[in-house]
Amino acid sequence: MHKNTELYHFLKQQIKELADEWYETLDKSDPTGIYASSDPEVISTYKSQNMEFHEHFIQMFNMDHQEFTKEFTTWIQKIASDQQHLETPLQYIIREFMRTRLLYLKYINLFAHKFPEKVKLGQREVWQTIIIDVFDSVILKFTEETYKYSTYQLQAQQEMIYELSSPVISISNKKGLLPLVGEIDTKRAKMIIDNTLNQCVDKGFEHICIDLSGVALIDTMVAKQLFQLVQSLKLIGVKTTLSGIRPEIASTSVKLGLSLDDIEIKSSLAQALSYK
Repeated sequence: MHKNTELYHFLKQQIKELADEWYETLDKSDPTGIYASSDPEVISTYKSQNMEFHEHFIQMFNMDHQEFTKEFTTWIQKIASDQQHLETPLQYIIREFMRTRLLYLKYINLFAHKFPEKVKLGQREVWQTIIIDVFDSVILKFTEETYKYSTYQLQAQQEMIYELSSPVISISNKKGLLPLVGEIDTKRAKMIIDNTLNQCVDKGFEHICIDLSGVALIDTMVAKQLFQLVQSLKLIGVKTTLSGIRPEIASTSVKLGLSLDDIEIKSSLAQALSYK
């Protein structure tokens, strides 16, 4: 009952006016985000995106529900992955969806007022309800997509941080250094293992110094993983020297019954690097 060709064409003729009214009433004093930008290129981009929104949204009165949902969802996914929108606080974007919803309710009333003969009894209320429902769905979908892309970016950044925080440094053609600093959790420990093994093979190291002087505490699970790293290095023919083991880490190793017999241990990094 909500499909109506005449209403669709009426709204299509109002797209520019809808977009202009949205921009004129836009709160441009936001401290951050896409709407706070004074860059003409950014402003042109989000104004163009607003026009696209209207072009897609009014299709709800012209297309079958399934086709409309499919096309509109694709557009929402594109906007939600846009970097400018990802850097905009979500509450500002939801605010703009809500403002735009009010505009549509206003234009529905305008259509009903101008063309009362084209609106059946109760039809305006149906259109208003469907507009509210679709906007609720759009807000929910946009929020879901934003969360997904933000989580993906966060994971990628975290992996890069982990990788950069466990560099294997070349000391000589055959010798490398792995200085570990900060807290090591299970996830970081796994990345250290994978990264170290790969770099040792790629760089052809025969000996690596693992310095733990920058690590204050290691839990039992991480301690096991680090000693697994030493054993894995041994299997690929890389000799290991540990240095800078703090008393707390030594105590954890003893409690776990980890054997240090086959591992070269030096009290400081200087001693480890000078050892041949």
